[in-house]
Amino acid sequence: MWPFLVRFECILFLASAFSVITHLSQGLSPRINQSHLIPSYLKNRKSGLKVEGSNFTLGGFPFLIIAGTVHYFRVPKKYWRDRLLKMKAGGFNTLITHVPWNLHEPKIGEFHFTGNLDVMAFITTASEVGLWVILCPGPYIGSDLDLGGLPSWLLKDPKMKLRTTYKGFIKAVNLYFDHLISRLLPLQYNRGGPIIAMQVENEYGSYYLDKKYMPYVKKALEKRKVEVLLMTADSTSLGKGRIKNVLVTLHMKNIHKGTYKELSSIQGHSPIMMMVYTVNSFDSWGVAHHLPDGHMLLKDVREMLKLRFSLNFYMFHGGTNFGFMGGAQHLNGYYPVVTSYEYGALLRENGDYTPEYTTFQEVFWSVIAAPMPLPLNYIPKNAYKSVTLLYFMTLWNLLPYLDLPTKSVKPLTMEQLSVNEGSGQSYGYTLYETAISSDGILTSKGHVQDRGQVFLDDKHVGILDHSKDELTIQKHDHLEYHTLRILVENQGRLSSGKSMNQERKGLTGDIYLNNSPLRKFTIYSLEMKSVFIKRKLPKIWKLITEKVKGPAFFLGYLKISGDPRDTFIQLEGWNKGVVFINGQNLGRYWSIGPQETLYLPGPWLHTGTNEIILFEELESGIEVGFKMEPHLGY
Repeated sequence: MWPFLVRFECILFLASAFSVITHLSQGLSPRINQSHLIPSYLKNRKSGLKVEGSNFTLGGFPFLIIAGTVHYFRVPKKYWRDRLLKMKAGGFNTLITHVPWNLHEPKIGEFHFTGNLDVMAFITTASEVGLWVILCPGPYIGSDLDLGGLPSWLLKDPKMKLRTTYKGFIKAVNLYFDHLISRLLPLQYNRGGPIIAMQVENEYGSYYLDKKYMPYVKKALEKRKVEVLLMTADSTSLGKGRIKNVLVTLHMKNIHKGTYKELSSIQGHSPIMMMVYTVNSFDSWGVAHHLPDGHMLLKDVREMLKLRFSLNFYMFHGGTNFGFMGGAQHLNGYYPVVTSYEYGALLRENGDYTPEYTTFQEVFWSVIAAPMPLPLNYIPKNAYKSVTLLYFMTLWNLLPYLDLPTKSVKPLTMEQLSVNEGSGQSYGYTLYETAISSDGILTSKGHVQDRGQVFLDDKHVGILDHSKDELTIQKHDHLEYHTLRILVENQGRLSSGKSMNQERKGLTGDIYLNNSPLRKFTIYSLEMKSVFIKRKLPKIWKLITEKVKGPAFFLGYLKISGDPRDTFIQLEGWNKGVVFINGQNLGRYWSIGPQETLYLPGPWLHTGTNEIILFEELESGIEVGFKMEPHLGY
């Protein structure tokens, strides 16, 4: 409870530090009428979001920002409108969303802005339901994504300095911004769109490796005709993350009295914007599920509204780390993000209401002086009949059918591999093979990033990872040579911190047998993209007659009559791997928890036969189960 009392004390201190806000709050009505300040009503777009003394104004009228974060890339496109309608109905007036560079430019010079990455359509939908938009275009966004949303191919350059004015980084940012910003310009407020502000980078004060970097990002946006209000966001080191004449906003995590004193000294009696307000954090594999303190959340929000702070709920709706998009954090150890990104949000992972949603809906509608709308319907769900997986294919059987492997004297990292038209490998697994002629002690010296299963020929020997860097290799016959295999999984690059520049994956250096470095590797890239699952798996499936040792692929079919509905997959008896439905990567599962189910959106299913493929690393289960509700480790 003590950290939350400190948080509340900080909010009160902020009010006293800004005496003008206290003065204003004494004369303000507890209710605010902003019903005319919605995109469809506000036709005169001469005056956008501005700082006027201690208030924001929009169209010349006082404007209190009540925002929530939703990430379009974490929500199936067919559900965007549902989630945004629920946001509007909850009393929010502004959507905040982040733009992940790594998803929009997965290969150097190849840009994706369609389907679930159609950020323009997402912003347009927000406008249609009556929400303004504050956009966070990066280039770095954090958001608990792999490398904080930066593309891993940047790390092909051994001298790369991320988030600086290093020439290689700036060249890549400029090309990306050329493609991204040009698409966003028509959606700005002054052109009739809903974008009222953009955030410059993200929490740079805690990173701060180059004092010229933030002014460069600001100039890069303005040079490309971004004309809306700009703002920065930090929780600490506000002075380092700020830019001259740009509004400073706050992240609620890790702030203290000194933060407010620093803010007051930087920009005087400006409006207060809690750009990230949260009492929760993401879940990590092998760590107990985080539960938010709803009572403290409510107390904080009421106090902030009373003092006329603008605020943003991170997250209003968290969604899912589909595929391999999740990142990791390093806090006295390596902690990869689980597949669910529910994050203690006001909507569940599948869009269901939480009890907190109703509570805050009542609070917000009581403040904004308007009748509370009727709730939207729940999206229907179904607990389908369990599916028995019928066929399997071991990874070793698959190897001859893969693209030609890379030959290298020394190990190469994922990023160094000559795949994806020279962009390297971003996600998934990489298999390293070499020949050995003796027993002994295999040592990684920390060069396995992040988790490596070791095999002698086809026999599993053990695991090398962040906590274990030594295994005993013992031959069981008199053959002169054996194949040593190391299957390395990228479990997620760090999403924040100064160590991001070293976040290369796979084997990042030499592996030693009896203190001698191993040489002459054959390296297979196993990125497991949808196109690989849909088109490139060979038809060499075998019938399952008993439990199968991994690593292996498993195949089964879910048959649906009628309209497909949302469901949750439960993999009881399975150990660790990845689930694909009709070629779509739902994400990782792992029996160590806390997450026990994976969200399967109804739009990714179809009437008739649906293909289920599991890549299981260790040993197979029997069935794939389906549940009506998620089990995230409560």
